[in-house]
Amino acid sequence: MAGAGKTTRAKQIEAETSAVRFSPDEWIGRLLADPGDRKENERLRDIVEAIQWELAQRLLSAGLSVILENGFWGKGERESYRDTARRLGTKVQLHFLDVPDDELWRRIDQRNKNLPEGSFTVTKDELREWLTWFQKPDAQELKAYDNA
Repeated sequence: MAGAGKTTRAKQIEAETSAVRFSPDEWIGRLLADPGDRKENERLRDIVEAIQWELAQRLLSAGLSVILENGFWGKGERESYRDTARRLGTKVQLHFLDVPDDELWRRIDQRNKNLPEGSFTVTKDELREWLTWFQKPDAQELKAYDNA
């Protein structure tokens, strides 16, 4: 979810470990001629995430660690990635950043006022819509990961 702190947390983990971080937003930002082109951003997202996942699987197979900075909005998507990574013989951690809706909007509103390169403005209506799509992991799902 935009504003949750995924990038901040992923960069912290990257700095603390030898993991390779994959950020779809960063890759897409470099590919777009116009960062505000939402249609092209959406078109590229699935392509970039698929390429990043292919590379991540190769790294996992070689015994390296990776950080996927995807949104992982649905339980089924999270399970699919987790199960594939486990088949490759690796532990899987899920870092769920449970930020209240009002705080998400406060962060997004601040970012909208000073957009980072490659970012686009997010409206409050878009955030409301996205919140209806996101499936928060429950306690049982969280137990299925290797977080210590």
